[in-house]
Amino acid sequence: MGFCRFGRTKTKIGRHRQCEESIFVLNDLEWISKIPECPVYHPSEKEFKNPLIYLQKIAPEASKFGICKIVSPVIASIPADVVLTKENKNFRFETNVQPLRLSKWNEKNIMNFSMSGRKYTYHEFEALANQAFIGSADVEKEFWHEMVNGEKGTVEYGVNIEGSAFSCHPNDKLGRSKWNLKNFSRLPQSTLRLVGKEIPGITDPMLYIGMLFSMFAWHVEDHYLYSINYHHSGANKTWYGVPAHAASQFENVVLHHVYNHKIMSKHGEDEAFQLLAHKTTMFPPNILLQHGVAVYKAVQKPGEFVISFPRAYHAGFSHGFNCGEAVNFAIGDWIPMGAIASTRYAYLKMLPIIPFEELLCKEAMQFYKSSKVRGSMSKNIDFQSYLATVASFVQLMQFYEKALSRLKASRECSISSNTVGTLICSNCHRDCYVAYLMCKHCYSLPICLYHDIALQRCSCGRKYTVYKRDNFLEFEDAAKSFEQEECVKLKLKGKVNFEVDMLSPGNDYDCIQDSHNNPWHEEKGSIQAITSMGLHSSLV
Repeated sequence: MGFCRFGRTKTKIGRHRQCEESIFVLNDLEWISKIPECPVYHPSEKEFKNPLIYLQKIAPEASKFGICKIVSPVIASIPADVVLTKENKNFRFETNVQPLRLSKWNEKNIMNFSMSGRKYTYHEFEALANQAFIGSADVEKEFWHEMVNGEKGTVEYGVNIEGSAFSCHPNDKLGRSKWNLKNFSRLPQSTLRLVGKEIPGITDPMLYIGMLFSMFAWHVEDHYLYSINYHHSGANKTWYGVPAHAASQFENVVLHHVYNHKIMSKHGEDEAFQLLAHKTTMFPPNILLQHGVAVYKAVQKPGEFVISFPRAYHAGFSHGFNCGEAVNFAIGDWIPMGAIASTRYAYLKMLPIIPFEELLCKEAMQFYKSSKVRGSMSKNIDFQSYLATVASFVQLMQFYEKALSRLKASRECSISSNTVGTLICSNCHRDCYVAYLMCKHCYSLPICLYHDIALQRCSCGRKYTVYKRDNFLEFEDAAKSFEQEECVKLKLKGKVNFEVDMLSPGNDYDCIQDSHNNPWHEEKGSIQAITSMGLHSSLV
């Protein structure tokens, strides 16, 4: 007979219970063996030297699976526990308490992962976590058995811990490499290098310290960014991933087959998507298999990276005490997906975390200026990244040129220039970088040009003023130059125009309703929203 301690609740797994439920475990969980493995890559040390170039190389294949695993050819010489106890002597972290059961997702039974646990040092939590064990070698079956049959058991998980377990020591080969996650998002090929501030979890890594059955619920990365997770030490992690092409199917299954209809009748579909955004929705992948949604699996071991691709939903759990680290990044092929995310955020009135429009313009203008100096595109630039970026930029400028032309013709607005950075639209929370509307008399809140409010009057009775960037003409020149390239012309033929009304549901967003009580609203006041981007929070 064995004991399995999860957090503060001790659960006894006796022989009688195991025999009584063995049929359920063996038969009902047979779907576990039907989930295919994601690809695993073994870069050479030479390939390992340039991570984003290597990722651009494998992305066309690996992205089809949503997640992939990369086995590092370089090993850290200074382990995570030394970094977090000796290099960072004051390191302590607070855990979240997670119920070890599946929620019924009705109005009386909604999962909450935000219960606060205790504060621990690294070794204190390690001692607690190592009290938990299971007698079976099949950890995955035991996890889902406990989730299905659990009632009062809990586990603790240290999530969103600011910091890094990569060593600063000059002799640590992995710490010195470009795969050190402290610097990853700022690498030359990463679009996030252009973000002007530190955002924990997005531009700066966070630590995740788990125990047996600590879990990260189904979620997609903010702004549909890439993520990279490194397993520093300890027990394995099981990951599940859904590729981007199946993301809409995934959301539809969650909406209709995970969340109880009573939630829908009480709060509407917007509540369902708000719950998904809270990153507390955990359910077995067999539900996805039953409805034809592609899902893949990875078992991550120490020394391995897991990449999640743009708009890939993923979830998983720990096999025991472990320490991982994660951060977001973006390469050029993310740009079109970032545009889709930006549209969705605006439709749901969610505050953006990164200034997408500003990043797109800055990245495109760097390509433009670089090509002007050299006379052609640099050989070091990935062609697909270049094409995705400049085509999206051309679309954006086409929209603004048409919108501004319409406003000039109406003579209802005056036009002025501005030098400020990104502002947030007070109507839909879209980030405005190229141009926006504002009343210069009463200093009303900014409004993006995606709304037909310009032909109306401000609440003070005066006309709005259109403010556009003082380097708008340079943006136009760049867009016109890009438009002359044959590859860009071909790319644009298959694209959806930026001018499509983002506030009308359709295609990807036909199952989403407006959400007025999303967590971004709760975290930010309206004045602060005008001048800043929010902070990142993720369970990985």
